[in-house]
Amino acid sequence: MGTDSKTPASSAIAYLVIRDGKKWSDVFRLMPGRTVTIGRSPTNQIVIKEEQASRKHAEIFLSDGTWTVRDLKSRNGTAVGDERVTGDRALQPGDVIWIANTQMAFVHDLSTAYDRKIFSRVEIGNETITGLEVVDDDQATLSSLPLEPQTITHRRQKTKFLQDDEIDEEDEVDPIPKVGRAAAKLCRLAFELANETTPRGIARMALDSMIDGTHVDAGAVLMVPRAKPKTTDPKKLEIIAWRSENRPEYQRVSKFLAETVLRDGEAVLARDIQDDSALGLRDSKGEIHATSVICAPIRMANRTIGLIHMYSTRPEGLLDPDDLEFTLAVAETVGLALRTRYREQKLVADLTKTRSEIDLLRAQLGAENELVGSSPAMLTVHQQIAKAAPSNATVLIRGESGVGKELVARAVHYASPRAKNAFVCLNCAALSESLLESELFGHEKGAFTGATDRKVGKFEAAHKGTLMLDEIGEMSQSIQAKFLRVLEGHLFERVGGNKPIKVDVRVIAATNRDLEKDVRNGTFRKDLFFRLHVVQILVPPLRHRPEDVIELAEYFLQKFNAETKRRILGFTPAARQQLLRYRWPGNVRELRNVIERAVVLAQGDEIDHDELLLTNLATASESQMDVAYAQSQYRPETLDEVEMRHIEATLIATAWNKSKTSQILGIERSTLDRKIKKYQIRKAY
Repeated sequence: MGTDSKTPASSAIAYLVIRDGKKWSDVFRLMPGRTVTIGRSPTNQIVIKEEQASRKHAEIFLSDGTWTVRDLKSRNGTAVGDERVTGDRALQPGDVIWIANTQMAFVHDLSTAYDRKIFSRVEIGNETITGLEVVDDDQATLSSLPLEPQTITHRRQKTKFLQDDEIDEEDEVDPIPKVGRAAAKLCRLAFELANETTPRGIARMALDSMIDGTHVDAGAVLMVPRAKPKTTDPKKLEIIAWRSENRPEYQRVSKFLAETVLRDGEAVLARDIQDDSALGLRDSKGEIHATSVICAPIRMANRTIGLIHMYSTRPEGLLDPDDLEFTLAVAETVGLALRTRYREQKLVADLTKTRSEIDLLRAQLGAENELVGSSPAMLTVHQQIAKAAPSNATVLIRGESGVGKELVARAVHYASPRAKNAFVCLNCAALSESLLESELFGHEKGAFTGATDRKVGKFEAAHKGTLMLDEIGEMSQSIQAKFLRVLEGHLFERVGGNKPIKVDVRVIAATNRDLEKDVRNGTFRKDLFFRLHVVQILVPPLRHRPEDVIELAEYFLQKFNAETKRRILGFTPAARQQLLRYRWPGNVRELRNVIERAVVLAQGDEIDHDELLLTNLATASESQMDVAYAQSQYRPETLDEVEMRHIEATLIATAWNKSKTSQILGIERSTLDRKIKKYQIRKAY
């Protein structure tokens, strides 16, 4: 194939004027020495976007001075006029080549190809509106007909570059030009945006990708101010990223384009517009004419939050609908990236606010909440606290020394309607009778030796709040009588004073003594006992809730790690086993002190059993308090139920290490597996 050197030059000049449906859509110049392929594949020089067309449908070439069309064994064939092409078919001026519904007029003179001309058109979605009137055939001339139709394209639908439908290579329908390059750029951009943490960084990265992927000279990403989310004024939009290749600065988007994109949510492509003042395609001096401009919305949660604006000033850099598709795809990706970043920022802000609120509550408590434990016994305590807190009833908290009675009292107070007022605590066992009376009721100046000033008592200090009296069983009978009168609602006077004082105080009493025995012995007033014994909360000793031992030990380990700046990772298996076997006569207070000492003196990354300083003291298991607790907590159980609970507690304590659990229980590993299956014990995640 080739051009005959004797062929007249005029015969080598030829055009294919392509008509798609009811309109002429393109003009293609045939070049001697170059074979033109036609088909559905985007690799063809002329792409037919119809399903009936084959991927490689036909070709046109110059042979012996004659332009020839050849069908490439297509599925539906090629026709010239009414004649089906078989083999090679020479073309004559005026011949119309038919492939599916697409017509291609072969001409040497463009003025003979048109029966109408379209000076401009507007495409909105799939609807086409012609802009100027139709003229007669003999009025159409080459000088009056633009080779590239002037267009403004509006796109409302989701871009084809972001569609999820997978298209088979052999059955591809409506292929997108440059789709391979565009898809690769979008994929890279998505991965890069995932690692960007700021809106400005996201905008700069997206803008660089678009300018490198299109023919634009300048562009910018503009955002709608959060204070004015409905504004369409381009002067009020915030430019968070811009870039200009050939000009010293970027020219801001026009009011027309900004309103169209922000108000209607439409992407706009405008090109080769003669009067571009409305589109803002000239600079401030009116010297530079932009050949084309693209403006696409940035959406987030069905709301337009900004826009991407790009333009080209070079004729050879004319933007096309594929550039619009690519820009719209980038805009959608930017919107998704911004949405993710804003969500992350909100989560961080919420987390910071929550932590601040927790710190504030802990500061109000005056101590960190160490009411730790998830055993059934501690869940019962939490339930009792929840029931007792809303009322003003007097609460009697009973339990051995060191179980955390004061923490339970604080929990009752801060869960009650009095939480915003004072929580006052007084240990009755730490003061003599005279000092205790002064601490409770206050004293006037000169009431006794050393009373140099008037002192407000704990009752007055706790007005509208809660007064906790720890170790109330140590209170003398004379103080008990005065205390009972105040509990009954009577007025009281300060020591050495005569002015009656009335207060609104909720009293929470705590004791480790057997008050019933003290009442029988006459050391504790019966009427006061009944006045205190309105709501009773029994706090179990640590040996009655072994499930909480490891949890408490881990809690104290983290606490003292933070205080001492050490990084001890945990406990060795031997240390865990020793913690579980020990009876803890000093309860939680003893466990706290043992862990604190171990953290200070530990040599390695883990606390070992020889670093736990334990005592040989006997527990209070034979005391009346222990009996009272056992009676209050008793419920009928079978041996299987007891065994199941014990196995489950041991598994939890060893973090479900079956080898350690079987060693502690003194059974074989296979026996342990059989019992886990028998009792249907499940690991909680």
